[in-house]
Amino acid sequence: MNTDVLVVGAGPTGLALGIDLARQGVDALVVEKADRLFPGSRGKGIQPRTMEVFDDLGVLDAIRAVGGDYPVGMIWQDGKRVAENQMFDPAEATEDSPYTAPWMVPQWRTQEVLFARLEELGGRVGFGREVVGFEQDDDGVTVRFSDGPDVRARYVVAADGGRSVVRRALGIGMTGETVDPNPLLVADVLISGLDRDNWHVFPPRGEGDGFLAICPLAGTDVFQAVAQFPEGTAVDLSLDGIREVVAARSHLAPESVTEVRWASDFRPRAALADSFRAGRVFLAGDAAHVHSPAGGQGLNTSVQDAYNLGWKLGAVLRAGAPISLLDTYEEERRPIAARMLGISTGVHRGEVRRGESTRQLNLGYRESSLTEETRTDPGPLRAGDRAPDGVLSGGRLFDAFRGPHWTLVAVDTEAPEVPGAVRVIRGEEQGSYRKGLYLVRPDGYVGWAGDSAAGLSEYAHRICF
Repeated sequence: MNTDVLVVGAGPTGLALGIDLARQGVDALVVEKADRLFPGSRGKGIQPRTMEVFDDLGVLDAIRAVGGDYPVGMIWQDGKRVAENQMFDPAEATEDSPYTAPWMVPQWRTQEVLFARLEELGGRVGFGREVVGFEQDDDGVTVRFSDGPDVRARYVVAADGGRSVVRRALGIGMTGETVDPNPLLVADVLISGLDRDNWHVFPPRGEGDGFLAICPLAGTDVFQAVAQFPEGTAVDLSLDGIREVVAARSHLAPESVTEVRWASDFRPRAALADSFRAGRVFLAGDAAHVHSPAGGQGLNTSVQDAYNLGWKLGAVLRAGAPISLLDTYEEERRPIAARMLGISTGVHRGEVRRGESTRQLNLGYRESSLTEETRTDPGPLRAGDRAPDGVLSGGRLFDAFRGPHWTLVAVDTEAPEVPGAVRVIRGEEQGSYRKGLYLVRPDGYVGWAGDSAAGLSEYAHRICF
């Protein structure tokens, strides 16, 4: 069997990449070693920048329909409510940033939405396909499985998690640290005796104890329970074990926990792959960077890896762009991943607030080789930055950006002739957009900006569109 791109792993990263490739007409196959989608809530926060990505990929309405706002934290002590805690610094939505608060969706639901969109676009997921090895040459990669025929692909993307088989087979190391030696339990449970309007937090009762947090998962009847244990503890994931923890750390009776839907334990760590690429094989998501869950950065950074890589693979495979374009994936994403790892660790240790730094709206690629800023006085919006929303000539810019195309935004400046595949939007100065030309990439970042069209054709020729 042959395909253009083989994506290993049907988590949020692999599914988002599959969607991006499918909408560009790239023949891609997503494979997953399990026989179904991941069943747990693990990554439950969709950050504002990822909501913008989901808007572009055509899944935001479905994501909003199955999620909800984060509840207010409620601190308990001795069976009494003693304080409230806002989990995130608030921010008002603006014309250029319509999404400013994280949206809660359990990971299993996010994956269901992405999977449905992938199938809608004609994409495929092969379940029960465990990768056991591969060989690559100048023309492609031959991937072997524990069961079923080999697959020959022009490129392979490893989105198979923090214990990535593909990364290990490539010999790419992970550099990192233990964020917290104390193990954590995370479980999706049915529980009685708690309201669903608050995120219930039970601080440690004494020295050596750990906290317990029970959060209602929006759009479901399930709670996510998280408990911390002393270093070296063997965490019991059974129903009886979870009942014991809940009863010992809260005012709830053991039988208030009526069912465990999914449970896991882990030790929070932060690690970054030494490289995001080896030949025709790329690493994305947890295969490239492993986060503490604090601050909700892992899933979001991973989806944005896919969003960055997807348009570049499409440009090379379908639009004749130079293969060197693929080199910019690691150039752009590895520094971002390193930055977000630092933020995740800081949130976990109480050094960073959940707020502006965790929304991911201020990330960009100003230092990228794909970025050209030709204006002498560029103002706050520069090439390499996220292209904000706004209204130009009566139309919303995010509506114009939606789709795997480049967009030229001409603000009080004559727009030159551009290839038909480039959408042109004209209007007057407003909000973030000063007079000038802004060439917006398919992933919503300003690639080139100028006071006039001088230099634009040379940039376009270099990128080849």
